[in-house]
Amino acid sequence: MAVVDIKTKKTAWDRLQLVRMIERPTAMDYIDRIFDSFIEFHGDRYFSDDAAVVGGIAMLDGMPVTVIGHQKGRNIKENIKRNFGMPQPDGYRKALRLMKQAEKFNRPVICFVDTKGAHCDEGAEERGQGEAIARNLLEMSKLRTPSISIVIGEGGSGGALALAVTDQVWMLENSIYSILSPEGFAGILWRDGSRAKEAANIMKITAKDLKGFGIIDKIIKEPFGGAHKNVDKVAEEIKKNLISTLDKLNSKPVEELVQSRYEKFRNMGEYSE
Repeated sequence: MAVVDIKTKKTAWDRLQLVRMIERPTAMDYIDRIFDSFIEFHGDRYFSDDAAVVGGIAMLDGMPVTVIGHQKGRNIKENIKRNFGMPQPDGYRKALRLMKQAEKFNRPVICFVDTKGAHCDEGAEERGQGEAIARNLLEMSKLRTPSISIVIGEGGSGGALALAVTDQVWMLENSIYSILSPEGFAGILWRDGSRAKEAANIMKITAKDLKGFGIIDKIIKEPFGGAHKNVDKVAEEIKKNLISTLDKLNSKPVEELVQSRYEKFRNMGEYSE
């Protein structure tokens, strides 16, 4: 039986369909509204510039920050360019390059997570997709600057986690965050991808589920019908929370910040029903 959110009447599958809508706001939609003077940086200094990951420096209420996000397209042409928001290893290496630069100049890192998962074709494997993701997990865990990740749509598997080992992890109300897609889950568990709806409703992938498990720290409310109904309002809410939270994180000594992040992920999942 599907678990229904009593307040909204939405199942996990309903939310998944909502975040997969072409109208769903992308990372750049939020970046343009939340930050001033955004300057995008390109390339991983190894192989290429992966358009599925955007990143650069910007100002947040007068504070210099580094902003990174998975980026999907608005139509077929854009999605082909962005690889449907599924990064190659080059994208993760670009993200890490920007994170290490942020650490050097004491800039907080803000990530927008929105991907079904990392790209997994032959070329990605040949260039070290697994190593690139693992390297991000390692480096983010000990990054000596404050960091916040916000799941704005789909947060799928290691492809999402590679931008989410941060001091705070937030989710928009209708976003989802999981070890893999419901289609993949159904294919592996039941060898039947057509049971994806059933899988979604038992996987505990919603913001409410994950907040209860202690996996995420905050849920950002969305307008009735989804974030696309009022992007400005959602962006304003994110900005307000970013400013107040970074003010607290910036006040912590670096060693305490890193240790708290370590303990957060070591203790993750220790919750009470």
